[in-house]
Amino acid sequence: MSAVLKPTQYTAEAYLERERAALYKSDFHDGQIFAMTGASREHNLITVNITAALHQQLKNRPCEAYTNDMRVKASIAHSYHYPDIAVVCGGAQFEDGHFDTLTNPTVVIEVLSPSTEAYDRGGKFSNYRKIASLQEYLLVAQDQPYIERYVRQHENWLLTETVGLDATLELSSIACTLALRDVYAKVLAEADIAPENASLS
Repeated sequence: MSAVLKPTQYTAEAYLERERAALYKSDFHDGQIFAMTGASREHNLITVNITAALHQQLKNRPCEAYTNDMRVKASIAHSYHYPDIAVVCGGAQFEDGHFDTLTNPTVVIEVLSPSTEAYDRGGKFSNYRKIASLQEYLLVAQDQPYIERYVRQHENWLLTETVGLDATLELSSIACTLALRDVYAKVLAEADIAPENASLS
């Protein structure tokens, strides 16, 4: 989803008051509000596919998975975001009694869009990294079976890449597995994916 910056400066309290009355969603960072726009068909399908796979694996465990209507707060970064998917295990914590702002995600997943990819990799990931509970961060491509997984290693983050429809990805922090064939169901067909070593014509 893409974001359009609104130049007015807001406090976090003013943002939340405005957001809870708004007809559309907005991110917030350091006094600035970013109005979110709609997502593509592929973006929506991938988000639904991942959510379904996680729901099936977590349904009998003390974990909860949320789609992009659950706001996540990064207190130290003074920011609020709507990740495409957030998972929390061991008891969800919320900012207040509205129960609409999660403060302790274990896993955050973003499906990349051309308009927001740089932000998802840069400023947004920087904000997420400041959430002490966060253990894994996934960036999921729309146009090819490719997922980047960042895992917290003390003060550092370790990157691994999962590529191809036959690949699977382990989310160790929540003991879940994602099969890329399921992630990209109805999004990518075998014929849409060029052979890895195809020659240029």
